[in-house]
Amino acid sequence: MLGRVGPNQLELHSVARFPNNPVRTVDGLHWNILELYRNALVGLRSAVREAPELVSVGIDSWAVDYALLRGDRMLGNPYHYRDDRTAAGVLATHALVPASELYGQNGLQVLPFNTLYQLAADRATGDLELADRLLLIPDLLGYWLTGRQVAERSNASTTGLLHAAGGWNDGLIERLGLPRSLFPELVAAGEAIGPFRPGVATEVGSARLELVAVGSHDTASAVVGVPMLTDDCAYISSGTWSLVGVELPAPVLTEASRAANFTNEGGVDGRVRYLRNVMGLWLLSESIRSWEREGEQVDLPALLAQAAALPGAGTLFDVDDLRFLPPGDMPERIRSYCREHDIRPPGSRAELVRSIVESLAAAYARTLATITELTGRTVRTVHLVGGGSQNELLCQLTADYTGLGVQAGPVEATAIGNVLVQARAQGLASGSLESLRALVRQAYPPRSYRPAPPSRSARDSISP
Repeated sequence: MLGRVGPNQLELHSVARFPNNPVRTVDGLHWNILELYRNALVGLRSAVREAPELVSVGIDSWAVDYALLRGDRMLGNPYHYRDDRTAAGVLATHALVPASELYGQNGLQVLPFNTLYQLAADRATGDLELADRLLLIPDLLGYWLTGRQVAERSNASTTGLLHAAGGWNDGLIERLGLPRSLFPELVAAGEAIGPFRPGVATEVGSARLELVAVGSHDTASAVVGVPMLTDDCAYISSGTWSLVGVELPAPVLTEASRAANFTNEGGVDGRVRYLRNVMGLWLLSESIRSWEREGEQVDLPALLAQAAALPGAGTLFDVDDLRFLPPGDMPERIRSYCREHDIRPPGSRAELVRSIVESLAAAYARTLATITELTGRTVRTVHLVGGGSQNELLCQLTADYTGLGVQAGPVEATAIGNVLVQARAQGLASGSLESLRALVRQAYPPRSYRPAPPSRSARDSISP
């Protein structure tokens, strides 16, 4: 994505796109990281050709996954967080540090793929004995570009191995039996990581580029790109996952917060992203893949239109049931869940799509209601960004279930937030996050959705 930023200017467009398809081998599900890096270099060459004056690059990606290195060599392709190898890692970790104590230290929601649980699996197989460094996905790509090994703080906060409001938690790392040497120097979003290595600069066609640390967890960048200007706003970053939360000045580490499984992750400028992961549009995209494997052509816009035209409410199910986490036959899993819980299973494809979208909206409403209880913060507006902001049915149902106004867009909030942090580091933009967000709102005015009377509330939805 190529961005241009200046006084009252924010423009963004795509210069290269490529697939990100995991690969299953005999030992599990992996990311094809070398193909991603190759395509990133191709994309950078395209960007340099289009904009020779390009000055900096920032990398964001999904969280928690990593590569193990020995010296300069990567010890195998990184595992995909949807691989099932980490189930035993949760039990092993909590046997060393109880879940309640762990939350008091790192403030993280328990998800079976969190980095510290993956590392427990690596420790059990002996893989850590070979490694002398761990690099999260964006930091790994940054190392290959610049030769410098660092960990950007917002993404490092998702490992579970940082203090909730600080640096690497050396005491916790030692208790979990992890080598401290694995964990590199922390950097903050906005810091320069360094120039490209000479060979990389030659390959992409520019010797002037430098890598700048951004909110390298994609949600951290997405929150920068949310056009919210006041404290009475919540955000939903809706993509493969849905991240539902608010921005706070300090973490919430109460027992009630832990019991509700909320997370405190690092944000740009020291802000805290207080949120909960909700299963997202993965449910829809994996359903489409299941139908396509049957040889069917799927017209998603047409399916969404049919789903919106259905009379009455869709079948509601708990989108966070762990059976929906791995790849597979998602339509059958949803119907199986419904049969097990004496709920009428959706029949047609349109009914299944309506059920998915409506169940997501209900989950958003439950999560937002819990946020107000746990933080005492009043929420009057919901900003829905990312790919889900293009889904009019999802936006309207979110307004209906929450009873709140929904502001939809921008779609590319993550890339926008990434570019704005770079621009501020280069002196092309200035001010607080609110100043940057005002620029977003000016360049990408959101679409408004109001709850349809009578609105459905979270109280009408299923219990999680």
